[in-house]
Amino acid sequence: MKCYLKPFIISSIYIHIPFCKKACHYCDFHFSTLLTKKSDIVNALCTEIKIRKIELEGQEVEHIYFGGGTPSVCTVKEIEQLLDTVYANFKVSKTPEITLEANPDDLTEEKIKDLATTKINRLSIGVQSFFERDLQLMNRAHNVSEALKSIKTAKSYFNNISIDLIYGVPGLSNKEWVQNLQYAINLNIPHISCYALTVEKNTALERFIQKGNISPISDSQSSEQYHILVETLEKVGYINYEFSNFGKEGFFSRNNTAYWQRKNYIGIGPSAHSFNGKERSWNIRNNALYVKSIVAGKRPFESEELSISDQFNEYVMTGLRTIWGISVSKIEVDFGIPYVSHIEKRISKYISEGLMFKKGHQYHLTRKGKFLGDGIASDLFYID
Repeated sequence: MKCYLKPFIISSIYIHIPFCKKACHYCDFHFSTLLTKKSDIVNALCTEIKIRKIELEGQEVEHIYFGGGTPSVCTVKEIEQLLDTVYANFKVSKTPEITLEANPDDLTEEKIKDLATTKINRLSIGVQSFFERDLQLMNRAHNVSEALKSIKTAKSYFNNISIDLIYGVPGLSNKEWVQNLQYAINLNIPHISCYALTVEKNTALERFIQKGNISPISDSQSSEQYHILVETLEKVGYINYEFSNFGKEGFFSRNNTAYWQRKNYIGIGPSAHSFNGKERSWNIRNNALYVKSIVAGKRPFESEELSISDQFNEYVMTGLRTIWGISVSKIEVDFGIPYVSHIEKRISKYISEGLMFKKGHQYHLTRKGKFLGDGIASDLFYID
């Protein structure tokens, strides 16, 4: 293991808060429900920020994103402590996007009002569903009433709000999925992120399905509900700028956009990932070992160098998920003529099948091809 990466251009800082009140049945992200250790982690996060100051020397931070876990379990004072440390050690742009992921049960009116006095200017609220049955199946910590109240209250203090919804939930009919979307539309939320429920290894959801307590996930149901999602939201002015993300004009997540366009970022906290264009690194997924190492002045992480082919494959994978697609001109400049020849040869069959189209120098997925995007992208990979 190394102590730190060489300095690189950076556009974003991601801060991982590895705590949740309870474990959602579908989640495999790194977190702990032992909230008594929260202050130790917050102090360690501040120390890591200071340790990694060299990586941002002379650069401007455009986005700060608090993810998790559940960042809203932190007190407003803890959030301010972290933000103050970022501002004290890095040059932050005058108009940064600063997002806090939050659960509805944490967003009391007092908490929302206090957050509005900080530098946080965007809330991402983990609603997941407006049906109690689904929330119970997922083991969410909030109920529908709390979700609705938190959104309505947040709109009084923040104009940039996003919510998460999940489709493909066993027992969720297409009619109910439309109702979920209509709730969000009626609330006039400017950004909506929607994800298909997936079965991750070693989760409670996997065990329940194996035991027959919950019906298996239906790919056909998820596909149908994705197409309903795109059609419903686009009709009322949302732009599907990335496979899972829908925003009104002017409300695309700047942080998400930077990620999908493969811009540089550093991740602070246990399990957090960093990317500098040519190298990926990730911190250890263990809170106690993370704190111990950081207190000793070392960042506990592993890293991998990305070959030219790796970088090309990541560009194809991320680019196809967005409205910007993949650029032949960029491929020629960044990767060379052999990669242009490769991509144009492989893409031709998907164009003939109506799954992709070319506009100018850009290749895009059609609406029909979107749900098959990951499989198409992997087929376009360049294998050495």
